[in-house]
Amino acid sequence: MPDPRFELHRITATEWLILDHRYGPNDARRTIACVYALDENEVSVTWLRELPLALYYQTAFDVLEDVQRFYARDRSQRPSPIPHMPPPMMATA
Repeated sequence: MPDPRFELHRITATEWLILDHRYGPNDARRTIACVYALDENEVSVTWLRELPLALYYQTAFDVLEDVQRFYARDRSQRPSPIPHMPPPMMATA
């Protein structure tokens, strides 16, 4: 089942928005990307967040799936280990 957090919202026959329902309807952070059809087999993406994702896909649904995969992977990874060092040795007099 797709993540209900994200929505592919059609604006026109050739334009879509990827929305993040984590944010309210009047919050500018709600829109993640604008997707534009270039031809039948290619869409272009303008990312409105700094995401390391592609700029071209075959369909708008592929863009949505990539966003869902990116955010799902983000939560499922183990935290980065933080190196711990022993306390400094105190000089004895």
